[in-house]
Amino acid sequence: MDQISILLADDHTIVREGIRALLQARPRFKVVGEAATGREAVQKVGDLKPDVIVMDISMPELNGLEATRQIRKQYPDCKILVLTMHENMESVRQILKAGALGYVIKKSAATQLFGAIEAVHEGNAFFSPGISKFLLEDYLREKEPAEPNLSPREVEIVQLTAEGRGNKEIADTLALSVKTVEGHKDNIKKKLGISDKTGFVKYAIRKGIIHLEDFDPSA
Repeated sequence: MDQISILLADDHTIVREGIRALLQARPRFKVVGEAATGREAVQKVGDLKPDVIVMDISMPELNGLEATRQIRKQYPDCKILVLTMHENMESVRQILKAGALGYVIKKSAATQLFGAIEAVHEGNAFFSPGISKFLLEDYLREKEPAEPNLSPREVEIVQLTAEGRGNKEIADTLALSVKTVEGHKDNIKKKLGISDKTGFVKYAIRKGIIHLEDFDPSA
């Protein structure tokens, strides 16, 4: 069998080390790189050309959802497997729409990760049992009313704002002018019908852009 090259994207060093050790115990898997943010993952895909990216959803600066969208747009042949602790159903919907092929819960990694990576590498879907059950139920339910669509750039600004970044810091992170950031924020407020930072935070949590346990209310 061909060896599968893997990029690990997770903001917790100890988690990356554990997954690396788990994978490197099997000769078929080769970890070629690691990323601590979604933005770093996007950058490293271009350099490393991994076969599979094992991606967490909850990461700073650029979450796994937006990183997946950007990677799939730039590198459509790249396969992405989500490995996360979150069983947020909105996150499942959005990450699959973004182009991920699999979704595995971290507590199941020891028994499911190897098979999930092999399945995704072959272009097949793989989901933890609870996620599969949800997807079936979701398919059988009527579709929810459509919400206003945010552009990928607007989603980035929502996340950074919800994380407590000021306009100048957001502008520096995204290589934009402060005026452009302010313009994006005005457009976001109009689309979502919100008026302040609290509205950004509530929307980000509800849509799975950030998660409640990751939110620092003092920011």
